[in-house]
Amino acid sequence: VIQKSLYDHINDNKLNVLGNPLPKDEDADGGDWDNPQDFEFSYELGLAPEIELALDKKKVTYHVVKVDKKLIDQQLIDLAKRYGKMSEPTESGSADMLAGTFVQLDAKGEILPGGIMNDGTVFTEFVEDKKTAKSLTGLKPGDVVVVDPNKVSRNHDELGRMLGITHDEVHHLKGNFNFKVNEIKRLMPAEVDQVLFDKIYGKDEVKDLADFRARVEADLSKAFVKDQDWMFKRDLSEELIDRINPSLPDGFLKRWIKESNEEPLSDDQLEKDYPNYSRGLKWQLIENKIVRDNELQVNPNEVTDFAKANITSQYRQYGMEPTEEDLDAAAKSVLSNREETRKIYDMLMEDKVIAFCKEQVKVKEKEVSFDDFKKMANTH
Repeated sequence: VIQKSLYDHINDNKLNVLGNPLPKDEDADGGDWDNPQDFEFSYELGLAPEIELALDKKKVTYHVVKVDKKLIDQQLIDLAKRYGKMSEPTESGSADMLAGTFVQLDAKGEILPGGIMNDGTVFTEFVEDKKTAKSLTGLKPGDVVVVDPNKVSRNHDELGRMLGITHDEVHHLKGNFNFKVNEIKRLMPAEVDQVLFDKIYGKDEVKDLADFRARVEADLSKAFVKDQDWMFKRDLSEELIDRINPSLPDGFLKRWIKESNEEPLSDDQLEKDYPNYSRGLKWQLIENKIVRDNELQVNPNEVTDFAKANITSQYRQYGMEPTEEDLDAAAKSVLSNREETRKIYDMLMEDKVIAFCKEQVKVKEKEVSFDDFKKMANTH
């Protein structure tokens, strides 16, 4: 009865609330339980602020990545590797994959009883420590070398997979391991010739190297659009949040976050995390305002087409072309997951918001190098 009364009140008064209603912390009794008649229960609501939004006067820079010779050359190298073949050299070099067995050692350099033992791989190309990289070259199958696993992995996730341990265990891992080389694999890049052109774009679609480079340049430019749009959205959202600065019921929201959090949340942690949560919520309110006022919608066909496009891209990474039957079955499987469908819907709606904003604001395009673009992307 209380629940129904609460939400009837919210709906009848067309209240735009944040979070969920919370009972007030009051000691007063709501009524006479021995002679029940009318009862009163007090709740707090977090009301969403009204937002006034005018986009047409905004000036926003849209950064475009300059696809130069350096980027195209690197993409050609990557494509040649992707379509290359694996060989098994007798000795390891500076860009090989070493498959082997890790065995944990104690402080004296002896095998630790009950320690970690796991089969894993090391990519010598990505080992940054020069001394360690040198120790991994010139090895043959059966050779054993002592390594610090932290120096042959790029991050904690990779280290965990390499040693077969959890993320928490990785944080406390110290000391050396024996690494016995079982196999050496070397990727031999494909020749950049007509055979490669046909594999990537279809038979005789590309006629020569100049044509190939032009196609690669166009593909790179297209590939960067998503990142450029993300940068545009970030810059626009930051500016709009600061300028509009919707007034939030901070006290209510902090209480709601603490009470609805699955894990206990300390006051210190709440105060630390709240500013980021607050900014994210402010942008969500602004974004919802844009969607409502301009009746932006995502229809089911768009969701299905997006899923099929992703599936097609995955097939083509392996040099395969899916049939319509394959696409229909795979898309149906993906979209049977409600969470996955919601993610796709949210991405498409965000694309529509970005596209709408680009039409409304005054966009000034600015060409920047790929390195400068990466620096700007990492400023927040």
